[in-house]
Amino acid sequence: MALYEYSAFDPQGKKQRGVVEALSQKAASRKLKGQGLFPTKLAATGTALGPAQRTFFRRVSALQLGIATRQLATVLAAGMPLDEALATVAEQQTQGELGSVLTRVRDDVLQGSAFYSSLQAHPGIFPAIYTNMVQVGEASGTLDRVLQQLAEYMDEQARFNSQFKTALTYPILMFLVGSGVLIFLMTFVVPKITRMLEDLDQALPLPTMMLMSVSGFLAHYWWLLLVLALFLFWLVRRFSLTAKGRLWFDQNKYRLPLFGTLALNNATARFARTTATLLRSGVPLLTALEIVQNLLGNNYLQQALEVVREKVTEGAGLSEPLYDAGVFPTMLPQMAAVGERSGELEGMLFKVAEIYEHQVEARLNSLMALLEPLMILVMGTVVGFIVLAILLPIFQASQGMG
Repeated sequence: MALYEYSAFDPQGKKQRGVVEALSQKAASRKLKGQGLFPTKLAATGTALGPAQRTFFRRVSALQLGIATRQLATVLAAGMPLDEALATVAEQQTQGELGSVLTRVRDDVLQGSAFYSSLQAHPGIFPAIYTNMVQVGEASGTLDRVLQQLAEYMDEQARFNSQFKTALTYPILMFLVGSGVLIFLMTFVVPKITRMLEDLDQALPLPTMMLMSVSGFLAHYWWLLLVLALFLFWLVRRFSLTAKGRLWFDQNKYRLPLFGTLALNNATARFARTTATLLRSGVPLLTALEIVQNLLGNNYLQQALEVVREKVTEGAGLSEPLYDAGVFPTMLPQMAAVGERSGELEGMLFKVAEIYEHQVEARLNSLMALLEPLMILVMGTVVGFIVLAILLPIFQASQGMG
C-alpha cells in the first residue's frame, strides 16, 4: 500500500487536503470519489506499513517520541500551522511507525478532528498523559508550550530509565556468564577429572566427594532441574495473573531487602513528576490522579491512589489523603502540604521527584558497587572450591608415593 497526498473538493465546494492509502494512484482516486471527494491533486508521498511490518514496528520508544514532540513544539512556536507542522515532523521520522502514524493524525486533523482526539486513535503510541495534556493545550491556545513540557518530561523519563537499565546490565551479564561457566565445568569438565581421581584407588577427601556428588547429579538429572524450574515458573506466573496474586506481588516487591526501597523511591519519583507535569499543563487534579494511577502499573499503588482520588473528590486536598494512604514515603505528603499552602503544588512535586530520582540514582550506584565485588567473591569461592576439591587427592597421592 502506498500513501498519496491529495487536494480535493467536497460536495459543498470546500477544499480538503489529506493523505490516503491505496494500491495505486487510480485506486486512490476511486477511493476518494467513493468518499464524495473530487481530487484536484494526487501525489505519492511514501509507502504505508503492511500488517506484518506494523506488528514488527508497532513500538515507538519514549526517546523517539520525545524528540518528535520537541520538533513539533519548535515548529508550532515558529508559527507554522498544525497540519504543516505534523507533515514536517513526520518526514523526519525514518524509523518505526511514528512517521506513518503522524501522517494519519495529520489526515484526521485536516478532516476536522481535534488534534487530541486524532492522537487518541493510537493509544499504543500516545499514552493518556500525552493526549490529555494536548487536549488542555489545544483548549488554552498554548499547544506549543504544552508540547515542550511533554518533551522535557519524556526526555527525563527516557534518561532515568536508560540509566537504570545501564546500571543493571553489567551484573546481569556477569551473572549469566558466570552461571554458564560453572554449569559447563560441573557437567562436562569435572566428571572427566573425577573419573581420573577414582582410578587413584585411595580414599577421597570430603570436598572431592561433595564435588563428585553435585557434578554427578547435574550430569544425570539436569533435565529434572529444568522441568522443576519450568514448573515453578508456570506456577508463579499463573498465580501472578490472578487478582490476588498480582496484588500480593505488587505489595511485597516494596518489602524486598535492598531493592524494595529502591523500587518504592522510583515509584514515588514517577508519581510526583507525572502529577506535577500534568498540573503545570493545566490538567485538573482529579484527572491527573486518574492518569497517574493507570501509568504506575502496580495494583497495590493503584488501590491506594483510588482511595486518595475519592477523598479528593469529596473535597480534601492531596497531602492529607496521601499521608493517610501510608504507601509513599512521608516526604511526599509533607512537601505536598507545603505546596498546597503556598499555592505551588506542582513546584513542590517537581522537587520531590528530583529528590527521589537522585536517591534512586545514588542507591543504585551504591548497590552496584557492592554487588559487583560480591559476585566476584562468590564466583571466586565456588571456583576455588572446585580447584581445591580436584587438587587435594592429587596432593595426597603424591605424598603417598613419596
